[in-house]
Amino acid sequence: MITELGHFALILAFGVAIVQTVVPLIGAHKRWPGWMAVAEPAAGAQFALTLLAFGALMWAFVTSDFSLRLVVLNSHSMKPLLYKISGTWGNHEGSMLLWVLIVSLFGAMAAWFGGNLPPTLRARVLSVQAAIGVAFFAFILFTSNPFLRLATPPFDGQDLNPLLQDPGLAFHPPFLYLGYVGLSMTFSFAVAALIEGRIDAAWGRWVRPWTLAAWVFLTIGIALGSWWAYYELGWGGFWFWDPVENASFMPWLLAAALLHSAIVVEKRESLKSWTILLAILAFGFSLIGTFIVRSGLLTSVHAFANDPERGVFILMIMAFFMGGALVLFAARASALEAKGVFSMVSRESALLVNNVLLAVACFVVFIGTMWPLLAEMFFDRKLSVGPPFFNAAFTPFMVMLGLILPIGSAMPWKRAVISRALKPLRYAFVLAIAIGGLAYAMQSGRSLLGPLGLFLGAWIVMGTVVDLWGRTGRGANRLRRLGRLPRADWGKMVAHAGLGVTMAGVAGLTAWSIDDIRAVPLGESYDVGRYSVQLDDVTQGQGPNYTATTGSVTLFHDGEEIAQLRPEKRFYPVAQMPTTEAAIDYNLLRDVYVVIGDEQANGGWVVRTYVKPLTNWIWIGCALMALGGVLSLSDRRYRVAAGAAKSKPVPAE
Repeated sequence: MITELGHFALILAFGVAIVQTVVPLIGAHKRWPGWMAVAEPAAGAQFALTLLAFGALMWAFVTSDFSLRLVVLNSHSMKPLLYKISGTWGNHEGSMLLWVLIVSLFGAMAAWFGGNLPPTLRARVLSVQAAIGVAFFAFILFTSNPFLRLATPPFDGQDLNPLLQDPGLAFHPPFLYLGYVGLSMTFSFAVAALIEGRIDAAWGRWVRPWTLAAWVFLTIGIALGSWWAYYELGWGGFWFWDPVENASFMPWLLAAALLHSAIVVEKRESLKSWTILLAILAFGFSLIGTFIVRSGLLTSVHAFANDPERGVFILMIMAFFMGGALVLFAARASALEAKGVFSMVSRESALLVNNVLLAVACFVVFIGTMWPLLAEMFFDRKLSVGPPFFNAAFTPFMVMLGLILPIGSAMPWKRAVISRALKPLRYAFVLAIAIGGLAYAMQSGRSLLGPLGLFLGAWIVMGTVVDLWGRTGRGANRLRRLGRLPRADWGKMVAHAGLGVTMAGVAGLTAWSIDDIRAVPLGESYDVGRYSVQLDDVTQGQGPNYTATTGSVTLFHDGEEIAQLRPEKRFYPVAQMPTTEAAIDYNLLRDVYVVIGDEQANGGWVVRTYVKPLTNWIWIGCALMALGGVLSLSDRRYRVAAGAAKSKPVPAE
C-alpha cells in the first residue's frame, strides 16, 4: 500500500510541476498577480509529494519488500540497515528519484526564501525550475519507474553492489546531487533573467548564494567520492580521471568560475554575458554528466546504467534546455551590455583571467573524457585517454591559477597599479619560494612537481592571509577590526587557503609516493621507504553478508612499532564479487597503506604497500574550501536583497 501511495504521489508531483511550469509563466508575461502566486504553493506541494514518493521507496528498501523489482535487484535481507537505506539511491531509478527530489527541494526553497525577489522574476524562476522537474519526472515515469512490481516476488534480493556498501559511498551521492542538481537553480535564475530582459547588480546578488550552496555541496560530494576511492578500491590513489569522476568535476570548475563572475556583476555590473553563459553551461555540464553516467556510452567503475534508450531521452532533455537557453541568450544580447568599465590591470581583469582558466580547464577535461567516444564514432578507432593526458593538459592551468590568485585578490576594483598590489605580497612570495626550494633540496630525486606544489600551496595560503590582514586598515586595533570583518571575507580566505592546501597535497602525493608489491611469507618483514612491514598472520572470518580474509600486519619505524594494521579481502556470495578493504596508518605528513592479496603456492601472501606523503592535506583542503563556502553563506549580506527591501506587489492590468 505504501508503495502505491509513493507511485501515486510521484504522478501527482508530475502534474503539479506541469501546472507550476505553465501558469506562473503566463502570469508573469501578463502581469497577473493571481497566476504568478500559484508558483509558491505549487513548489511546496511538488516537493512534499516528491518527498513522499522518495520516502515510500526508502521504506520498501528498509523493510526488504521484495515484491518491488528495484528492491530485489539492489538489496538483500542480510544487508546492514545503513546500506539498505543507501540502496535507495545506489541504483539508476532510485538515484533519479533523488535527482527530482533535489530539483523540487531547491524550487521550494526559492519559494520559501525568495520573498525579496521581484514577483515576476520569482514566478519565472519557479516556472523554469518546475520545467526541469517536468522533464525528469517524465524520464522517471516513462523509462525508469522505481515502483514496478513483480508478479512472483522472490524470497530474497540480489544485493547492492558490494563496492557501494561503504559509509563513504552511502553519503557521497546525496551531497553530489545537492551540488550539481543544485546548479539547476542558477540556470533557472539565468533563463528567468533572460526572459525578463534584465540582468543587473541585484540579479548578481540573488544568484550568488544559490551558486555558492551548490558549489559547497559539490565540493563535499567530490571529496567524499575521492576519499572512498582512495581507501576502498585498493589502488592507493585519490583520483583516476574516470568519466564519472570527471562528470562531477566539470560542473565544479564552472561553478567556481560562475561564483567569481557573479561577484563582478554584483559589484561592477560587468561580465554579464559571461556570467549568464557560465550559469547555463554549469547546469548543462551537470546534464552532460548525467548522460555520461546513464547512457552506457562510456564505461566506468561506478556508472549507474547502460541503457542507450535512456541516454537518448537524457540527450533530448539536454538539447531542449541547453539549446533553448543558448537561443534565448543570443536573442537577449542587447540586454547584456556591461555598464562598468575597467582597465587591463584591475580586480575585474584578474577575475576574468581566473574564469577563463577554469573554463578552459573544464573544456580540457571534457575533451579528454569524450575523445574515446568521438574517435570511435567518427574515425572507427578505439582509443584510451588516461591520467597521463589529463595530468599533462590540466596541470598548467591550475599552476597559472595558483600564481595569479593572491595577486588578483590584492588588486582594487576598476584600476590597479601592479607594483602597489604586489608590494604587500613580497614577503609571502619569498617565503613560498624558500619552502619550495627546501622541498627540492630535501627530496631524494629531482622532481619539480612536489616542490612546485608546496610553493603554490604556501603562496596561496600566505597570500590569502596577507589579503585578509590588509583589510584591517592601518594603525592600532587591527586585531579587533580583524574579528569584525564580514564572514564573507573570512570565507573567501578559508576557501582560497583550502585550495592551496589541496594543491600541495596533490603534488606531494603524486611526486613522492612509494609503491611496493611482493609475496610475503608469514612472519617475515620487508622495508618500504623508511618503514618496515611485518606480516604476522592471515585469518578467515565471517561478516554480516560477506566472508573475509584478514591480514595482521605490524608497522615499524626505526625499529619501533608504530601501528597494527588489519587489511581485508572480502567476498560477497550473493553478488559473487570480491572487494578490497585497505588498512591505513594515517598521519598528517604521510599515510602507510597496506592491501592483502591472494595466497601463493609457497604459502606466502601477496601484499601491496604504499607510502603516501601529504595525502590527508587533500581532504583537509577540501574541508577548508567547503567551510569557507559555509562561512560566506552565513554572512547576513547574502540573505538581504540587493538594493531593495520587500518587493512591491505587481498591479493587475
